[in-house]
Amino acid sequence: MARIKGGLNAKKKHNRVLKLAKGFRGARSKQYRTAKQAVMRALTSAFAGRRQKKRDFRKLWIVRINAAARMNDISYSKLMYGLKLANIDINRKMLSEIAIADPEGFKNLVDAAKAKIA
Repeated sequence: MARIKGGLNAKKKHNRVLKLAKGFRGARSKQYRTAKQAVMRALTSAFAGRRQKKRDFRKLWIVRINAAARMNDISYSKLMYGLKLANIDINRKMLSEIAIADPEGFKNLVDAAKAKIA
């Protein structure tokens, strides 16, 4: 029985990696060995980046809430504490959207928080 050469499978494997490396600079997008290293690193960074994105958005929401809260003469921490005491269960994403889109509604939430603290 004749042996089967593995060239086709190797070519498919190489093309898969090179396709992922499309857009990389220089040899990283042309040569298999360097492309493989670059793709492995890029995939690792992408995994870490998806985790980092969640942290970054939470930071952004907190900054927005704090800015809106200070316009209503209360700090972010006191606002969150007051909302917790008032049993107003709203996440930071929605709270920041309310602060931007509906200042009057946000003021009502701030007043409810202030009432519970005082």
